[in-house]
Amino acid sequence: MKNLTRRSFIQKSALGAAGLSVYPFIKGFASVPPSDQIRIGFIGLGRQGIGLMNGFHRHPAVKVVAGAEVFGRKRDRFEMRVKEHQEEAGVTKEIEMSENYQDMLERDDIDIIVIATPDHWHAIQTIDACKAGKDIYLEKPLGFTIREGIEVVNSVRENDVVLAMGSQQRSSHEFNYAAKLVREGRLGKLTKVNAWVGHPAVPYTLEEESVPEDLNWDLWLGPNPYVHFNNELAPLISLDPVENEQFWAGWRWYKETGGGNLTDWGAHNFDIAQWALDKDDSGPVEVIPAGHNGYEYIHFVYEDGLVMANAPFTENENFGARFEGEDAWIEVHRGQYRTSEEELELPEWEDHRAPEVKEVAPHLLDFLDCVKNRKDPIATVEAGHRSGTLGILGNIATVLDRPLKWDPVNERFVNDVEANQHLHRDYRDGYCLV
Repeated sequence: MKNLTRRSFIQKSALGAAGLSVYPFIKGFASVPPSDQIRIGFIGLGRQGIGLMNGFHRHPAVKVVAGAEVFGRKRDRFEMRVKEHQEEAGVTKEIEMSENYQDMLERDDIDIIVIATPDHWHAIQTIDACKAGKDIYLEKPLGFTIREGIEVVNSVRENDVVLAMGSQQRSSHEFNYAAKLVREGRLGKLTKVNAWVGHPAVPYTLEEESVPEDLNWDLWLGPNPYVHFNNELAPLISLDPVENEQFWAGWRWYKETGGGNLTDWGAHNFDIAQWALDKDDSGPVEVIPAGHNGYEYIHFVYEDGLVMANAPFTENENFGARFEGEDAWIEVHRGQYRTSEEELELPEWEDHRAPEVKEVAPHLLDFLDCVKNRKDPIATVEAGHRSGTLGILGNIATVLDRPLKWDPVNERFVNDVEANQHLHRDYRDGYCLV
């Protein structure tokens, strides 16, 4: 363990995780004095950041002590919420807010950094946190470009930090069990895979609106090429009266600021498919955009000829995954599981979490256990990169409007200069990846 006087709770407390290859299993928890708490700083304090803060605060060993955000009123909201949690827990109120995330990276008393910023910031902030020796919980996707993903993986390994991706479906009973059955060959030889995540990114067409006085729009953009402000990109909130975001921030849907559903939901359902196919360190060899080869939706082809379609497979088009084999099939969505065979039905989940951590999400418990034991989480940095790569490949093929051959070993398009120009993009002046 590194920097470990302040992490003694990780060494001493019983966060242990037997059987984590299937489900997080927490043996128990002893009360932890303030000197042994794990201390967390948050970068990005919007809707997702608030949700993660609420989740980590459910663990009695965790104390959130810092937050960074470019939107003033969201800093104020975060500070208020953290103090409320600390008062309820009966611990000393302690929270330091900043507009600039580098401030918390310089602090020796912070163990973990949670990153919940827009996608175009993920890689730079993660690499900075790695260099500062912090363990990291990173919201998906891993990066905005394929080169960003490669550099994040390199930085995590070079700096020997623990990074968990926010791919929480791996810790959900129905997805975990479905992927396990596929890997064990219980469906027979696979004949088809569907991983439905939605559509590619679209051009940014929103009208320009006035930037709120307490929003540092230049810092929000960071490395991203300039786009004008619209409330859909950074939803407004109010503290008096209290009014939180009314929708998910729309930067996700536009190719100038995000990757559309291909990277947003792809980081979940492509991730489950890749995991089930044992492709956490690999990927397809071809991507075929909609409108080509007779396909209505994007398709990915693997080296053994197996085809994965980003196409709906239920009448109501729920996002999820379907695995078809010669002997059986499985469909899985959040909270839903169906199979053709009775012996493959989903067993009841046995919740072994100790009473003290019964309200903590299994995915967060897995991460904390891996910080303790210096091992990889259930959603590793390599898996996050490879799953995110599929969504980026789909977007590139859509923009170029033609099938593309992909080399998953060298992570380059095969004999395709034009496509390889899309492996990364230019940053604004003053920003660099490494």
